[in-house]
Amino acid sequence: MNRKSVFAIAISLFLIVLIFTAGYLKSVADYKRAVKETTFDGIEISDVPDGVYVGEYDVDFIYAKVEVTVRGGVIADIDILEHKNGRGKSAEIIVEKIIEEQKINVDAVSGATNSSIVIKKAVENALNGGK
Repeated sequence: MNRKSVFAIAISLFLIVLIFTAGYLKSVADYKRAVKETTFDGIEISDVPDGVYVGEYDVDFIYAKVEVTVRGGVIADIDILEHKNGRGKSAEIIVEKIIEEQKINVDAVSGATNSSIVIKKAVENALNGGK
């Protein structure tokens, strides 16, 4: 193989890596924006009829699917059915905070802010399904 061919292959490989990296960085930026733009509606839990509700929320790198049990106007239980937290820490303890405080927008788990947001939004989406 001559020098021109080796150089052309090297440039081609470099361009492939550059394109892949740019795509990955865009995905990360989109994920961070989606988490940052996540809002909460302030659901009145006592207005949600008794039942079991499933909700999910997906921002690509983090995903949660939960099952929320409402009994007597309060959140009685939350089961995390699926949770993909990427490289971050798990925030699954947040469901205990939600049940304890009987509100969705509780403080995030330290070191797992984005996962906390995604799980809380999945819970909200589940409860919105009950309205």
